[in-house]
Amino acid sequence: MRATPDLAETPTADYYRRMLLIRRFEEASSRQYMQRKIGGFLHLYIGQEAVAVGAISALNEADYVVSHYRDHGHALARGMDPNAVMAELYGKATGSSAGRGGSMHLFDVSRNFMGGYGIVGGQLPIAVGLALACKLKAEDRVVLCFFGDGAVNQGIFHESMNLASLWKLPILFFLENNLYGMGTRVEQSHAGGKDIYTRAESYQIPAVQIDGMDLTEVHQTTAEALTRVRSGAGPAFLEAMTYKLRGHSVADPSTYRESSEVDDWKTRDPIDSFREASIQSGAITQEQVDLIEQEVTTQVEEALRFAEESPDPDVATLEDNVYG
Repeated sequence: MRATPDLAETPTADYYRRMLLIRRFEEASSRQYMQRKIGGFLHLYIGQEAVAVGAISALNEADYVVSHYRDHGHALARGMDPNAVMAELYGKATGSSAGRGGSMHLFDVSRNFMGGYGIVGGQLPIAVGLALACKLKAEDRVVLCFFGDGAVNQGIFHESMNLASLWKLPILFFLENNLYGMGTRVEQSHAGGKDIYTRAESYQIPAVQIDGMDLTEVHQTTAEALTRVRSGAGPAFLEAMTYKLRGHSVADPSTYRESSEVDDWKTRDPIDSFREASIQSGAITQEQVDLIEQEVTTQVEEALRFAEESPDPDVATLEDNVYG
């Protein structure tokens, strides 16, 4: 249920709603994980919401999105049904992949959301393949490929960048640099320090580093990069400096980070910053904010109810979609 028709048509309100939905969904997921209703690994997107919403909102419906294993935020920003996403986390038959993919493998062809991938860097060649298909079929589509700083040290990163540049493929490489690859600080794993975007220059791919905590900057810079990509000039590369406000996964106590560091980044919370700036500029009112809060709370509660009441997969389907 939308708050009001006018509110739904306001871009600022829509951005805020999408970021808040991701935050509340992730907070609910964390609680359910601690109650053992969600199994496996659970990597939360809390703190990085401005990247997903800012970048994905610049796409066309026909464009593709390829993600990494911290994929809930991208899926929801792309418009996947929260009910189906939560049911997938629960491993239920009503999940987006019938409970077979789980947290790291969300997928929705109807949204051109071509999956989250558990293998670090594993999504890069898949994204390049999609971009090649778009070019060969002369389709007006681009591929937005998200990956983390840990993926940059994988050999497949360099192979993918090289081929995309050589073939001038319609792909935007989007690095979410949250400063840690699991528990390793980025400066300890990258010889060039934290400014990873300069690596793209080796492949003659234009690259820019941006503030990933600022939705407006993310959206505008992404839109500009996509204009180049759509023109046929080849790929582009963006590095968004952001921060995961929770540990690597829900099971990570995050003892490798100083509390003062986390507290400092919390003062730059992308949702709080966007809300306050929007209210101050008159782009949104406190009344609208309150309505959105109510709407999102109801939406997440419904997703939890749906997942709780959904059936487990039928054992008879155990070997469905298994090839060998």
